[in-house]
Amino acid sequence: MGKKNIVIISILIASSLFSSSEACNGASEDCGVSTYWGQNHEEGSLLAACESGLYEYVNVGFLTTFGCYHNPVINLDDHDASSLVADIKACQDKGIKVLLSIGGAGGNDTICSPENAKEVADYLWENYLAPGNAGVLGDATFDGIDFYVEALSNLYWDDLVKALAAYSSAEKKVYLSAAPQCPYPDYYLDAAIKTGCFDYISVHFFDNAPCDYSGGIDSLLASWNKWSSSLPEGNKLFLGLPASREDASSGYIEPEELTTKVLPLIKSSPNYGGVMVFDRLFDVRANYTAKIKPAVCDDGTALHRRRQKRPFISMV
Repeated sequence: MGKKNIVIISILIASSLFSSSEACNGASEDCGVSTYWGQNHEEGSLLAACESGLYEYVNVGFLTTFGCYHNPVINLDDHDASSLVADIKACQDKGIKVLLSIGGAGGNDTICSPENAKEVADYLWENYLAPGNAGVLGDATFDGIDFYVEALSNLYWDDLVKALAAYSSAEKKVYLSAAPQCPYPDYYLDAAIKTGCFDYISVHFFDNAPCDYSGGIDSLLASWNKWSSSLPEGNKLFLGLPASREDASSGYIEPEELTTKVLPLIKSSPNYGGVMVFDRLFDVRANYTAKIKPAVCDDGTALHRRRQKRPFISMV
């Protein structure tokens, strides 16, 4: 067999190995802070969020309607969607991962069947993720998809996350994030999380008094430890918190209490990924992330991940 044929076969084998075994391996990123942007024009632009130096991940929300053959609808409040093209690229140039968040409150986000899950994944890939495609946002593409699911049904989300993960390749890694509530297991996303396909799990430790900080630090830690010990290998676990008391009915933690009492205990978890601050508007008003940022990562610095684009490398 000639050398050319051997090279071609090796490439095909590598591609096959990636799609079958690597697609659902979690990210090996270092820790950081994530937030949600897109639901109030007073929060400022996406570019301003990225230029603040506060975040390593920004979830743009929300794609509120999809699945079950509904026409997809993206809700960005009063933001000018045309500005997103340049803003997404600028954020990515800074090394910040920008994900499209699907779901949100009040949407119509139900998957009808495994086949429908594949159709939704195809739509997301072709319109928001595929490099070189002229999608909804022109030539700007998101780094991945965040599942912020508050749907009527808990069915077939595992099929959707597996279908999206299958699009990961050596050319583009599709990052996948989930935002479950702190009661374990999460009603909507339990089956999807157990696939191991998510890179980041940002658990909402707010609006759930039995497992958030309003029930005392022991309640929060018990829930955190349950999540930490139950996640598939490779998933990064984020502590999801409101940026202010006005942003949640319960679960707010004062910055000083978070940095001196909570973070020192949870950062020892091997799958600790950082803190998710909800959301950008309330963070702007309260300056919450700026107060906690130096304590979020192990080395005490504001950033733990290099501020530059890094190619995704498949190791086979």
